Amino acid sequence: MEDNCKNCGSKVAGNFCNNCGQKKFKRIDKKYLIDEMQYLLLHTNKGFFYSVKSIFKNPGKTAKEFIDGNRVNHYKPIMLAFVLSGLSTFISFKILNVTKIMEQTYEKQKIDKSLAHEFMSFLSSYNSLFMLLSIPIISIITYLLLKSWKNNYYEHIIMNAYIQCCYTIYCILFIYPILFFLKDSSTTAYMIISLLTAFSIPVIMVWFYKEFYPEKSIGDVIVKVVFFVIVGIIIYVTIIFAFVIGTLIMYGPEALLKLAPQQQ
Repeated sequence: MEDNCKNCGSKVAGNFCNNCGQKKFKRIDKKYLIDEMQYLLLHTNKGFFYSVKSIFKNPGKTAKEFIDGNRVNHYKPIMLAFVLSGLSTFISFKILNVTKIMEQTYEKQKIDKSLAHEFMSFLSSYNSLFMLLSIPIISIITYLLLKSWKNNYYEHIIMNAYIQCCYTIYCILFIYPILFFLKDSSTTAYMIISLLTAFSIPVIMVWFYKEFYPEKSIGDVIVKVVFFVIVGIIIYVTIIFAFVIGTLIMYGPEALLKLAPQQQ
Protein backbone atom coordinates (compact mmCIF):
# COMPACT_ATOMS: atom_id res chain seq x y z
CA MET A 1 0.00 0.00 0.00
CA GLU A 2 1.38 3.37 -1.01
CA ASP A 3 1.44 6.37 1.33
CA ASN A 4 2.57 9.94 0.86
CA CYS A 5 5.94 10.96 2.34
CA LYS A 6 5.40 13.36 5.24
CA ASN A 7 8.53 15.27 4.21
CA CYS A 8 8.25 15.82 0.45
CA GLY A 9 4.79 14.47 -0.42
CA SER A 10 6.01 11.82 -2.86
CA LYS A 11 4.46 8.37 -2.99
CA VAL A 12 6.15 5.83 -0.71
CA ALA A 13 5.82 2.18 -1.79
CA GLY A 14 8.51 0.65 0.45
CA ASN A 15 10.00 1.49 3.84
CA PHE A 16 11.76 4.64 2.58
CA CYS A 17 10.86 7.49 0.27
CA ASN A 18 12.59 7.11 -3.10
CA ASN A 19 12.72 10.89 -3.49
CA CYS A 20 14.15 12.21 -0.20
CA GLY A 21 15.07 9.04 1.68
CA GLN A 22 12.89 9.64 4.75
CA LYS A 23 11.59 6.53 6.49
CA LYS A 24 7.96 5.64 5.94
CA PHE A 25 5.67 7.22 8.53
CA LYS A 26 5.00 5.07 11.55
CA ARG A 27 3.04 6.06 14.61
CA ILE A 28 5.19 6.56 17.69
CA ASP A 29 4.79 3.59 20.02
CA LYS A 30 6.73 1.64 22.66
CA LYS A 31 9.07 0.02 20.12
CA TYR A 32 9.83 3.40 18.55
CA LEU A 33 10.86 4.88 21.92
CA ILE A 34 13.00 1.85 22.81
CA ASP A 35 14.83 2.11 19.47
CA GLU A 36 15.36 5.85 19.94
CA MET A 37 16.66 5.45 23.50
CA GLN A 38 18.99 2.67 22.42
CA TYR A 39 20.49 4.89 19.73
CA LEU A 40 20.56 8.01 21.94
CA LEU A 41 22.11 6.47 25.05
CA LEU A 42 24.47 3.97 23.44
CA HIS A 43 24.77 5.57 20.01
CA THR A 44 24.32 2.07 18.68
CA ASN A 45 21.83 0.00 16.80
CA LYS A 46 21.57 -3.69 16.05
CA GLY A 47 24.51 -3.36 13.68
CA PHE A 48 26.76 -2.51 16.62
CA PHE A 49 26.27 -5.83 18.38
CA TYR A 50 26.32 -7.74 15.11
CA SER A 51 29.65 -6.13 14.18
CA VAL A 52 31.19 -6.74 17.61
CA LYS A 53 30.23 -10.44 17.42
CA SER A 54 31.51 -10.71 13.84
CA ILE A 55 34.81 -9.02 14.67
CA PHE A 56 35.28 -11.24 17.73
CA LYS A 57 34.80 -14.37 15.58
CA ASN A 58 36.33 -13.33 12.23
CA PRO A 59 37.87 -9.82 12.16
CA GLY A 60 39.54 -10.12 8.76
CA LYS A 61 36.49 -11.66 7.09
CA THR A 62 34.24 -8.98 8.61
CA ALA A 63 36.48 -6.19 7.29
CA LYS A 64 36.65 -7.79 3.84
CA GLU A 65 32.85 -8.04 3.67
CA PHE A 66 32.51 -4.37 4.54
CA ILE A 67 35.16 -3.19 2.07
CA ASP A 68 33.74 -5.41 -0.68
CA GLY A 69 30.33 -3.74 -0.27
CA ASN A 70 28.33 -5.97 2.10
CA ARG A 71 27.61 -3.17 4.60
CA VAL A 72 23.90 -3.16 5.43
CA ASN A 73 24.26 -5.25 8.63
CA HIS A 74 27.56 -3.72 9.78
CA TYR A 75 28.14 -0.78 12.09
CA LYS A 76 30.45 1.80 10.53
CA PRO A 77 33.98 0.71 11.54
CA ILE A 78 35.44 4.13 12.38
CA MET A 79 32.44 4.99 14.56
CA LEU A 80 32.66 1.52 16.12
CA ALA A 81 36.33 2.10 16.92
CA PHE A 82 35.43 5.41 18.62
CA VAL A 83 32.67 3.81 20.71
CA LEU A 84 34.82 0.86 21.79
CA SER A 85 37.82 3.09 22.55
CA GLY A 86 35.61 5.32 24.70
CA LEU A 87 34.33 2.27 26.58
CA SER A 88 37.86 0.95 27.00
CA THR A 89 39.11 4.31 28.29
CA PHE A 90 36.24 4.51 30.78
CA ILE A 91 36.99 1.02 32.12
CA SER A 92 40.73 1.69 32.27
CA PHE A 93 40.48 5.11 33.87
CA LYS A 94 37.36 4.91 36.06
CA ILE A 95 37.01 1.23 37.00
CA LEU A 96 40.53 -0.20 36.93
CA ASN A 97 42.30 3.08 37.73
CA VAL A 98 45.42 2.04 35.81
CA THR A 99 47.28 5.17 36.94
CA LYS A 100 46.98 4.09 40.57
CA ILE A 101 48.02 0.52 39.70
CA MET A 102 51.19 1.79 38.03
CA GLU A 103 51.96 4.06 40.99
CA GLN A 104 51.64 1.06 43.30
CA THR A 105 53.94 -0.89 40.98
CA TYR A 106 56.60 1.83 41.28
CA GLU A 107 56.22 1.86 45.06
CA LYS A 108 56.71 -1.91 45.28
CA GLN A 109 59.80 -1.58 43.11
CA LYS A 110 60.98 1.22 45.45
CA ILE A 111 61.15 3.68 42.59
CA ASP A 112 60.26 7.35 43.13
CA LYS A 113 57.76 9.08 40.90
CA SER A 114 59.04 10.94 37.88
CA LEU A 115 57.64 12.86 34.96
CA ALA A 116 58.39 9.87 32.73
CA HIS A 117 56.35 7.60 35.00
CA GLU A 118 53.44 10.00 35.04
CA PHE A 119 53.58 10.16 31.25
CA MET A 120 53.58 6.35 30.95
CA SER A 121 50.69 6.09 33.40
CA PHE A 122 48.74 8.56 31.27
CA LEU A 123 49.45 6.56 28.12
CA SER A 124 48.39 3.32 29.81
CA SER A 125 45.08 4.81 30.96
CA TYR A 126 44.25 6.08 27.45
CA ASN A 127 45.95 3.31 25.47
CA SER A 128 43.02 2.52 23.16
CA LEU A 129 42.34 6.20 22.51
CA PHE A 130 45.93 6.86 21.45
CA MET A 131 45.88 3.81 19.18
CA LEU A 132 42.67 5.10 17.62
CA LEU A 133 44.19 8.51 16.90
CA SER A 134 47.24 6.83 15.34
CA ILE A 135 45.20 4.88 12.75
CA PRO A 136 45.95 7.33 9.85
CA ILE A 137 49.70 7.02 10.51
CA ILE A 138 49.57 3.26 10.98
CA SER A 139 47.62 3.01 7.73
CA ILE A 140 50.44 4.70 5.83
CA ILE A 141 52.82 1.99 7.07
CA THR A 142 50.50 -0.93 6.32
CA TYR A 143 49.62 0.53 2.91
CA LEU A 144 53.28 0.76 1.93
CA LEU A 145 54.07 -2.72 3.29
CA LEU A 146 51.06 -4.34 1.61
CA LYS A 147 50.89 -2.14 -1.48
CA SER A 148 51.35 -5.14 -3.79
CA TRP A 149 48.25 -6.73 -2.24
CA LYS A 150 46.04 -4.22 -4.08
CA ASN A 151 44.18 -2.27 -1.38
CA ASN A 152 44.34 1.53 -1.37
CA TYR A 153 45.27 3.76 1.58
CA TYR A 154 41.67 4.56 2.53
CA GLU A 155 40.78 0.87 2.62
CA HIS A 156 43.75 0.40 4.96
CA ILE A 157 42.21 2.99 7.30
CA ILE A 158 39.08 0.83 7.47
CA MET A 159 41.17 -2.32 7.93
CA ASN A 160 43.15 -0.78 10.78
CA ALA A 161 39.93 0.47 12.38
CA TYR A 162 38.77 -3.15 12.45
CA ILE A 163 42.12 -4.27 13.90
CA GLN A 164 41.76 -1.57 16.56
CA CYS A 165 38.23 -2.80 17.32
CA CYS A 166 39.44 -6.39 17.62
CA TYR A 167 42.26 -5.36 19.97
CA THR A 168 39.91 -3.29 22.14
CA ILE A 169 37.38 -6.13 22.38
CA TYR A 170 40.22 -8.47 23.37
CA CYS A 171 41.31 -6.06 26.12
CA ILE A 172 37.78 -5.55 27.45
CA LEU A 173 36.90 -9.25 27.52
CA PHE A 174 40.21 -10.78 28.63
CA ILE A 175 42.93 -8.36 29.72
CA TYR A 176 40.85 -5.99 31.87
CA PRO A 177 39.13 -8.74 33.92
CA ILE A 178 42.53 -10.34 34.66
CA LEU A 179 44.01 -6.97 35.55
CA PHE A 180 41.04 -6.25 37.82
CA PHE A 181 41.57 -9.41 39.86
CA LEU A 182 45.37 -8.99 39.95
CA LYS A 183 45.47 -5.23 40.56
CA ASP A 184 46.49 -5.77 44.20
CA SER A 185 48.85 -8.59 43.35
CA SER A 186 52.57 -8.59 42.69
CA THR A 187 54.30 -6.40 40.13
CA THR A 188 55.27 -9.57 38.26
CA ALA A 189 51.62 -10.30 37.54
CA TYR A 190 51.14 -6.76 36.22
CA MET A 191 54.20 -7.05 33.99
CA ILE A 192 52.88 -10.34 32.61
CA ILE A 193 49.58 -8.64 31.74
CA SER A 194 51.49 -5.80 30.04
CA LEU A 195 53.45 -8.28 27.92
CA LEU A 196 50.27 -10.14 26.96
CA THR A 197 48.74 -6.85 25.86
CA ALA A 198 51.77 -5.90 23.78
CA PHE A 199 52.15 -9.30 22.09
CA SER A 200 48.44 -9.49 21.32
CA ILE A 201 48.76 -6.78 18.66
CA PRO A 202 51.00 -8.70 16.18
CA VAL A 203 49.02 -11.90 16.85
CA ILE A 204 45.74 -10.11 16.03
CA MET A 205 47.33 -8.63 12.89
CA VAL A 206 48.46 -12.05 11.64
CA TRP A 207 44.99 -13.47 12.30
CA PHE A 208 43.33 -10.48 10.62
CA TYR A 209 45.44 -10.41 7.45
CA LYS A 210 45.28 -14.19 6.96
CA GLU A 211 41.47 -13.95 6.95
CA PHE A 212 41.41 -10.80 4.83
CA TYR A 213 43.85 -12.27 2.29
CA PRO A 214 43.00 -16.01 2.32
CA GLU A 215 44.99 -16.52 -0.88
CA LYS A 216 48.22 -15.46 0.88
CA SER A 217 50.29 -17.98 2.80
CA ILE A 218 50.69 -17.70 6.56
CA GLY A 219 54.42 -17.21 5.99
CA ASP A 220 53.84 -14.17 3.77
CA VAL A 221 51.49 -12.67 6.36
CA ILE A 222 53.92 -13.22 9.24
CA VAL A 223 56.76 -11.62 7.28
CA LYS A 224 54.66 -8.50 6.61
CA VAL A 225 53.63 -8.24 10.26
CA VAL A 226 57.25 -8.67 11.42
CA PHE A 227 58.28 -5.81 9.14
CA PHE A 228 55.45 -3.73 10.60
CA VAL A 229 56.65 -4.43 14.15
CA ILE A 230 60.23 -3.48 13.21
CA VAL A 231 59.07 -0.21 11.65
CA GLY A 232 56.90 0.46 14.70
CA ILE A 233 59.84 -0.06 17.06
CA ILE A 234 62.02 2.26 14.98
CA ILE A 235 59.33 4.97 15.05
CA TYR A 236 58.86 4.51 18.81
CA VAL A 237 62.59 4.81 19.50
CA THR A 238 62.75 7.86 17.23
CA ILE A 239 59.92 9.53 19.15
CA ILE A 240 61.63 8.84 22.50
CA PHE A 241 64.92 10.17 21.14
CA ALA A 242 63.21 13.30 19.81
CA PHE A 243 61.51 13.76 23.19
CA VAL A 244 64.85 13.59 25.02
CA ILE A 245 66.56 15.97 22.57
CA GLY A 246 63.62 18.37 22.76
CA THR A 247 63.78 18.31 26.56
CA LEU A 248 67.52 19.05 26.47
CA ILE A 249 67.05 21.97 24.08
CA MET A 250 64.10 23.52 25.94
CA TYR A 251 65.03 22.95 29.58
CA GLY A 252 68.69 21.96 29.70
CA PRO A 253 70.44 18.81 30.99
CA GLU A 254 69.05 19.20 34.52
CA ALA A 255 65.53 18.51 33.19
CA LEU A 256 66.52 14.93 32.39
CA LEU A 257 67.13 14.32 36.08
CA LYS A 258 63.44 15.00 36.65
CA LEU A 259 62.51 12.55 33.91
CA ALA A 260 64.72 9.73 35.14
CA PRO A 261 63.40 7.45 37.92
CA GLN A 262 65.23 7.89 41.21
CA GLN A 263 66.04 4.82 43.26
CA GLN A 264 65.28 5.12 46.95
